[in-house]
Amino acid sequence: MDGIYQHFRPEEASVIDSLNEVIVRAKDEYRPILTHFLNPRQHFIADVLIGRFDDVKLKTFGGFSGSERKRILFYPEYYEPQDNDFSMSLLEINYPVKFAKLEHRTILGTLANCGLERDVIGDIITDGTKWQFFCEKEIEPYLLENIDRIGKVKVKLGEIPLQNAVSPIEEWDHATVVLSSLRCDVLISSVYNLSRKHVKDLLQTNKVSLNWMILSKADFEIRVHDVLSVRGYGRVRMDELTGVSKKGKFIAKVSVLKKLR
Repeated sequence: MDGIYQHFRPEEASVIDSLNEVIVRAKDEYRPILTHFLNPRQHFIADVLIGRFDDVKLKTFGGFSGSERKRILFYPEYYEPQDNDFSMSLLEINYPVKFAKLEHRTILGTLANCGLERDVIGDIITDGTKWQFFCEKEIEPYLLENIDRIGKVKVKLGEIPLQNAVSPIEEWDHATVVLSSLRCDVLISSVYNLSRKHVKDLLQTNKVSLNWMILSKADFEIRVHDVLSVRGYGRVRMDELTGVSKKGKFIAKVSVLKKLR
């Protein structure tokens, strides 16, 4: 197990330990065990860890094809997972569309203010008009009973079938960038055409996250598969380092998800 840690950042040790514990439980108890909703970085760590076990497999499901936050089911070889093993609900937010506007951050803030942890909520999605979100089935009654406003907007939540999920309008754009270094501030500045001073301000005011954890160090080095979230701008994912230019600059392929306006 010690050799695993060297492939990840020190701050990810607790994630590695908790996922490994769940895998070992599935192995020792010889039964499927379900996680909360996990982000893509946690999925990546789970994929690496599961390779160490011959008799435990995993399946992920977030409610729809292309979901970002998914629950993971770790299970022994004999078991055949079904969608209902993932125990999730899809809730639609009914609100006066002609007179009000909802935003992702307001919806997430309302859910957080209900005393819920982020990991019991899946993706929050929209087609530009309808808003929906996935949650663990066990907390659905609590949400239906306790949420009647999002911000200043009066709403009513209703459960709908998973297959009625809208097609999200968010789409990743792909680009190639040339970077003087692999520092996070250099990447953000290049992708969003921002001054280094402005990027520094964003970092110092906790508006930048790396792999879903707050990042404040401008000189933090980015690796392949890392995801930077920049509040007010969107996300950028480092997909591949393809080489070094004649001037010693890094050539990288990235994916950019712009913030919905």
